[in-house]
Amino acid sequence: MTDLRKMGERAAASKPVLQGMTAREKNDALLFAASALRAHSGEILKANSEDMDAAAGNGMSSGMLDRLKLTDERIDAMAQGLEQIAALDDCVGEVMEEFTRPNGLRIRKVRVPLGVVGIIYEARPNVTADAFGLCFKTGNAVILKGGSDAVRSNAAIVKVLRDALVEKGVCGDALQLFEDTDRSVTVEFMKLKDFVDVLIPRGSAGLIRSVVENSTIPVIETGTGNCHIYVDRDADLDMAVRIVYNAKTQRIGVCNACESLVVHSAVSGTFLPMLKKALDEKNVELRGDERVRRILPDSKEASEDDYAAEYLDYILSLKTVDSPEEAIAHINRYNTKHSDCIVTENEQTAEMFLNQVDAACVYWNASTRFTDGFEFGFGAEIGISTQKLHARGPMGLKELTSYKYEIRGSGQVRG
Repeated sequence: MTDLRKMGERAAASKPVLQGMTAREKNDALLFAASALRAHSGEILKANSEDMDAAAGNGMSSGMLDRLKLTDERIDAMAQGLEQIAALDDCVGEVMEEFTRPNGLRIRKVRVPLGVVGIIYEARPNVTADAFGLCFKTGNAVILKGGSDAVRSNAAIVKVLRDALVEKGVCGDALQLFEDTDRSVTVEFMKLKDFVDVLIPRGSAGLIRSVVENSTIPVIETGTGNCHIYVDRDADLDMAVRIVYNAKTQRIGVCNACESLVVHSAVSGTFLPMLKKALDEKNVELRGDERVRRILPDSKEASEDDYAAEYLDYILSLKTVDSPEEAIAHINRYNTKHSDCIVTENEQTAEMFLNQVDAACVYWNASTRFTDGFEFGFGAEIGISTQKLHARGPMGLKELTSYKYEIRGSGQVRG
């Protein structure tokens, strides 16, 4: 069984080494690690093929299989992510605020690493490289617990990255993975508060709920994605079809895919047949309310559960509304605070939507698929935070830091 305390001790011991590295040293190591991923792609793909075969044999859904699958292109994207992270400014050590008190004390608020970051995630092996790169750049050690479905893929990726660190003269314990699939070990990991400074879950609603309920380590909650698109009465309907088609079908197994569509009744009779024609290319199943089913008789009846569902499949729920206010109320009731979009040419309506929808990312005339650290220019992301404390939305470098106050005096004492 995995000795988590020893892993925690090794991670904690690597902190001063990481925090003592210069930006150039970190960037050189990241670029070397990116090259290593490309050079060893064959070994990674072999391990991933074994995971894919096992997952398919266990009946994994097509959406989840897509999350699990690696290709040469996806490994190259992982490497590009590390290269993008290396090209970003190093925020560690940044002076966020500086002031002098009347008694002469000079106070600086300085950005610092979190320390040791723990990440629990499911069948997304690309997370392994992204998590390493972001944590390493910010001077954080990281302990990873991937899902059992991706255990071979994750182990292959971590071996390549750790070997690259060691070859560059960097402590390999900056990155650790435990492969034990026993749930009790995962629960034990959630209580490793002596060594792990923050825990980040990425995956299903069940996984996230388990971490939030069991962890004694502070948790940054990354939420599931019941993402909505509202097509307003003033929408460009051709644009709306393109946006919904992209957000629903470009990749179905991701948290920023559209799962719920809200349509203004003034355009539903024209728009819904246009949309159905496009979505039929991908055999998307539509589940709608009574007004939707009068326009699209082949669609199924939507339940309350449908409006709250993250399908990760070729299924879309549809709701008809009579005003933007009704659309906003529906979205705020059923969304998961992830990503929601309005399609409209009415600026006043768009601004109301942007201001009143409660989500980490709110879009006007753009696909929800852009909620991504890579697309936001962060190089990669550690997850999409749907909470409101510390971090919200795609979590890049700054979200993996805290701060401390440095106070410089000249002998002051408090009276």
